Amino acid sequence: MAEMIKMPVVEVGERSRAGSPWAPLAEPLFRTLWIASVVSYTGTWMQNVGAGWLMTQMTMNPFMVGLVQAAGALPVFLVILPAGALADMVDRRRFLLVTQGWMVLASATLGVLTLTSHVGPWVLLLFTFLLGLGSVMNDPAWQAITPELVPRKQHASAVALNSAGFNVARAVGPALGGVIVAAVGCGVTFLLNAASFLGVILFLYRWRRPLAAPVKNQRVWSAIGDGFSYVRESGLAKSVLLRTGTFSVAAVAMLALLPIIARPFGARGYGVLLGCFGTGALLGALALPQLREKLSVDGVVGTAILIFAGMTFVAGRAETFALLCAVMLVAGAAWIGILACLNVAAQTMCPSYLRARALSLYLLVLQGGMALGATTWGALAKRIGIPNALTVAAAVLLCGVLALRGHRITASELELAPVVVRD
Repeated sequence: MAEMIKMPVVEVGERSRAGSPWAPLAEPLFRTLWIASVVSYTGTWMQNVGAGWLMTQMTMNPFMVGLVQAAGALPVFLVILPAGALADMVDRRRFLLVTQGWMVLASATLGVLTLTSHVGPWVLLLFTFLLGLGSVMNDPAWQAITPELVPRKQHASAVALNSAGFNVARAVGPALGGVIVAAVGCGVTFLLNAASFLGVILFLYRWRRPLAAPVKNQRVWSAIGDGFSYVRESGLAKSVLLRTGTFSVAAVAMLALLPIIARPFGARGYGVLLGCFGTGALLGALALPQLREKLSVDGVVGTAILIFAGMTFVAGRAETFALLCAVMLVAGAAWIGILACLNVAAQTMCPSYLRARALSLYLLVLQGGMALGATTWGALAKRIGIPNALTVAAAVLLCGVLALRGHRITASELELAPVVVRD
């Protein structure tokens, strides 16, 4: 890192009460970014509704509908590892400004093309891919900046609040997106998503970022190799990645095929179903601390996967909208129980100087598994039908729990490196 550090090392302030789960919101930096990120997440969920629904308007081919989610996740395979290495090597603030600007441009362009009737299935997939490219480049640095915004003892609470904010958006965004799609069309949701990034960009532009000690000067691929070497020797890291991979490939089946399942209920119904999923995830996030007092991290993950498998099976056979809403509510609660535990475990499985690279490996397995799964389940549903495809996905989830009983996962407090303040 070329920038000179001009002040002695100082700890991030310990101003707030570490014991309260709401304490990070007392930190002005974290509070400002949290509000901006909720707005941005809401725009992202509106975009997801618009893209999924637009594809069903152009074709009812399950394979093409599944490709919408796959196109957004495909960049994981291409850039997530370099993104993690760069996030450990360069100024994350500037890096995030570039990635956020990229996503504004991609979403706004897709919105204009849609409103002017210049979008087809492959154009939609292309811009979904470009938006996903920016998102994937953004993710490791985004997750790695949390320790720079809150005191050390508040990091676990900050991670939980980030999860809660994401799920507030998951509850609100799809329902709002469904209403907007039904009222004025998919193109408007894409433009609103572009606008939703502006708050985050303003925060990053004005942020006087604390800097960690400079990393040694090395090539990107050498830095990636260091991350692989650590994970290869860590039993916990391997267990986290195995659990994540087996879950992500099978669990995405329900969400990838949901636009077709919801087709009889219209765009608003689709948005409501995704909103139910998000509401369930929010309720699950609120219940998670109580569950963790009774079950281990591994116990929460295993139990939640079993519940999610059951909901996947029922989703393929539900004949009423009310039952589908109930299924999505329960599935959302199970989903957040799984991913919240896996996310915390991923952030604690490596030392701080490798954090972004460890997170990039975790995101590669998580999002890459979803990309592969979305394509696979779409193709399988085309061949054997949606109910049977979801039954197979539920069986794969159950088999994953049984096969990985020996790979237990844990999570602990992060050991955060000291930071310095830049002039």
